Amino acid sequence: MIQYSLKCAAGHAFDSWFQSADAYEKLAGAGMVSCAICGSSEVTKSMMAPRVRPSRKAAAVPPGETGRGAGGAGHDQGHPGTTVRGGDRGGAPGQRPAGAPVRGDLRAPGSDLEKAMSELRRQVEEKADYVGMEFATEARAMHNGDSPERPIYGEARLDEARKLLEDGVPVAPLPFRPTRKTN
Repeated sequence: MIQYSLKCAAGHAFDSWFQSADAYEKLAGAGMVSCAICGSSEVTKSMMAPRVRPSRKAAAVPPGETGRGAGGAGHDQGHPGTTVRGGDRGGAPGQRPAGAPVRGDLRAPGSDLEKAMSELRRQVEEKADYVGMEFATEARAMHNGDSPERPIYGEARLDEARKLLEDGVPVAPLPFRPTRKTN
């Protein structure tokens, strides 16, 4: 697996994983790599710094003695290889390759749009009931008065969603995929 830093024609930066460099080239050549923010298929690789793990000897050195190595400056203690804001990404301590973006915790939203999407997801998951693949059935039952009205979210096939809209059931697509709940 290989992770590439990508950039679309609109300037949105995002990361994506690929099986190999050849797999990226094939997918990009077929127009199957698109921006995670705007959907543009005009995507190119950005300047990337390699992720280099410290040697076993350097990893054994207690944090703070060298400023580098496992748990040293610039590394998230719980996630080796994850660079935190302001940390180094290889090379001399405190330096990064020219043009390389300063990355924060990759689990945290990076742009204002990602922050808004994250907040929307949090509110939906906090205030609505997840009904999974029963979404169409449950939404129709609430619309017909057979089930008490409450905020719900879930998943529906395209034909089910169209039928709900045609029948006047007020539904809208979410701009993210629900986190599947198995219990």
